[in-house]
Amino acid sequence: MAPSGTILFSITPQSVNEMLHFKPTQLLAPLTMEFLLDQGAKLPSLEITRIAQLFMKLDRQPTQLPPFNQVWFNEAGTFIIDMISYILAFKTNEHIDEIVLVLMSIFTPGQPPAVKYDYATFIANKIHDQFMSLDRERVFKYTSYIYHLLLYNQPDSFQIPLRMLDLKGRRRSVIFYHILDLSIP
Repeated sequence: MAPSGTILFSITPQSVNEMLHFKPTQLLAPLTMEFLLDQGAKLPSLEITRIAQLFMKLDRQPTQLPPFNQVWFNEAGTFIIDMISYILAFKTNEHIDEIVLVLMSIFTPGQPPAVKYDYATFIANKIHDQFMSLDRERVFKYTSYIYHLLLYNQPDSFQIPLRMLDLKGRRRSVIFYHILDLSIP
């Protein structure tokens, strides 16, 4: 909300999807931290082995239970870990635990994800939870999402010229906005 009392943007699953230009074409699976914790506790060792074979360096196959060091993962594994850590708002991805492995388990190189989770609802709910507990926690983990929502919904509020349209004149996803001119007087 602006100091004037006007609403700058809403934090809803729809606003997150709109910002990213994601239009779900099928029912998405719900995603919560409770679900991830529960599934992580039940993650079979065969699935951990499959993830390791696909996403860990050959000379770093695990001989112990998680957590695993991030440096043990190959390039594809590191990319997926970075993406998952960003969605979950983890401050670090140095140690990969069962929560991250649950989300990694949906991926197989060259295939669509086995499960399509509702990340937008997860993110919107986590942002609301963060705001509600800000007095107690004094840390806000979803700053980049707030920045992107503000940039997408209030581009005229920024003192920089942005290229928000693609070559066909359609509005881009906010993650593809470009600054037109970085020369600042």
